[in-house]
Amino acid sequence: MELDQMINVIHDALEDMKAKDIVELDVSEKSTVTDRMIIASGTSKRHVQSIGQHVLEQVKASGILPMGIEGQDTGEWVLVDLGDAIVHVMMPDARSFYDLEKLWGFDEVDTKN
Repeated sequence: MELDQMINVIHDALEDMKAKDIVELDVSEKSTVTDRMIIASGTSKRHVQSIGQHVLEQVKASGILPMGIEGQDTGEWVLVDLGDAIVHVMMPDARSFYDLEKLWGFDEVDTKN
């Protein structure tokens, strides 16, 4: 599956679960680990866990084999590693604390609700 198709599956899964403030960062020029980071927020720990699980299920159903998932146990932050794309789903406080957009040098980003 091509990267753009994978990204579409991820965005659809996030929107299905009503994820908030969805941002996609192209980090291909800044990282050798991944090409895209998709960051989204949940409204509760359970919501964050559910969003992460839904993303995982949808990419698997599309034939993508995830490299791993982290953070399912606490729900503050769930990371789904898909190789060419990494999905971060966070509680608003964790998202504000880590500020991944700024960390990766993206001061101005458009969010999708």
